[in-house]
Amino acid sequence: MKTKEIPLKNSLYLLFTATIWGIAFVAQSVGMEYLGPFTFNSVRCLIGGAVLLPLIWVREKKAVWIQASDTAEQKRIRKKNLVSGGICCGLLLFLASNFQQFGIQYTTVGKAGFITACYIVIVPVLGLFLGKKCSPFLWAAVFLALTGLYLLCITDGFSIGLGDLLVLVCALLFSFHILVIDHFSPLADGVKMSCIQFFICGILSGIAALFTESLEVSALFDAWVPLLYAGVLSCGVAYTLQIVGQRGMNPTVASLILSLESCISVLAGWILLGQKLSSREIFGCAVMFAAIVLAQLPQKRRTAQEEKK
Repeated sequence: MKTKEIPLKNSLYLLFTATIWGIAFVAQSVGMEYLGPFTFNSVRCLIGGAVLLPLIWVREKKAVWIQASDTAEQKRIRKKNLVSGGICCGLLLFLASNFQQFGIQYTTVGKAGFITACYIVIVPVLGLFLGKKCSPFLWAAVFLALTGLYLLCITDGFSIGLGDLLVLVCALLFSFHILVIDHFSPLADGVKMSCIQFFICGILSGIAALFTESLEVSALFDAWVPLLYAGVLSCGVAYTLQIVGQRGMNPTVASLILSLESCISVLAGWILLGQKLSSREIFGCAVMFAAIVLAQLPQKRRTAQEEKK
């Protein structure tokens, strides 16, 4: 019975993670009514990094990552990878999150959620440049994603909205972000690296805000609800839940559950903000979700077959 209960519990963790991230699009949109994009991202990331500090302290007390048998050289290399990974991820997160934040100003929450989800298709395509082969299923997923993007974003006269374009650039940047995490995650503590990236992103966004935005302290208090949600829940809690939820979980199931973030963002925009999509845009969302699912299944199946061998 226990073997069945654990995956169910983990599935709920991941579903909660996807829900938090989906609703975060609403928090970002509402927060923009009070704060500039750079200011909002700076504060939310600094909060997210601070939230992870107690978790890191607890993990250190339990000696989850550092092993007593490690040599001084091994510790030095791990520390170097941790700092390098945190800085690289922080730079990419700074670019991606701010492109997304600016884009949300000019598009709906639902469209922003679905276009951002394109990273699930873009990542394996970028893998082609790293020598990884692309299956027919993946090319079909790319075609579906492009079709969905067209239905969502391209208006009469083959024009694309500024917000849609900015969020699409954000999806590309998040793809690079994921690839960098994939490279550094086996070499360093994931929670520590995430904490570093949040502080890097928060500091860089704060510097940008000083030169481009005017900040009133009263605005921070007005936006305290979306700031706390985006900082504590979206950055801190959701990341931790993802780590716990994916432990022992079938990677195919985990990826599919997390990709529900895009659907939840549409529902959240509709329920909380009253943002409605046309039938054409709803069909575009459905096509893009199909692309997200299709892009993951072939790779996971190949992995399962390799494990059997």
